Amino acid sequence: MEKDYLQQSRTMLNRAETALKESGIAEIWLRHGCEVRTVGSMVMDLMGKHRDIDLHVYSETVTEESSFAIAAEMAKNSRVSDIKCINGLHTDEQCVAWHVNYRDSLEQTWQIDIIHIVSGSRYDGYFERMAKRIVETTTDEQRHTILRLKFETPDTVEIHGVEYYEAVIADGITTIPELLKWVEHHRKKTPYYWIP
Repeated sequence: MEKDYLQQSRTMLNRAETALKESGIAEIWLRHGCEVRTVGSMVMDLMGKHRDIDLHVYSETVTEESSFAIAAEMAKNSRVSDIKCINGLHTDEQCVAWHVNYRDSLEQTWQIDIIHIVSGSRYDGYFERMAKRIVETTTDEQRHTILRLKFETPDTVEIHGVEYYEAVIADGITTIPELLKWVEHHRKKTPYYWIP
């Protein structure tokens, strides 16, 4: 019998929504006047087995001082085990990326990725548009393939969400061996952002 990958995905989505709500992390950014948008697999209804939550938060200005002050509030939560930062303010991305490990009430650890972005900058809304296009253009068969590949990927292999989407939607990949070859070749290319 074939596994119900859509049901597994919906279960993960429900758990993700619960973890995000109980963490209070989105509310911290909102209190600081940021616009908070959920992005990635949660909004596309394409969650796999990895406990990842993606947020983009927007401010009119973003500085190291302002972003670190907000991160300090997240760190006060006893269920936050560690926080990592990548400063991209001096690049064309104009953002600070935060990677937060949060342990939920079921003692499961979630990685909450928060990109703090300057409103109106080059990538304001870009990934939201990408998600919208993926939802609009994928067939039911492609969605099933994406979910199957996400759940079948070995835990020792790291594949980015957008790699699944591009591989399946743009290049018709359907199996794990094909996907692994595709990823190996794809990562040798000059980095770019893909939208279907």
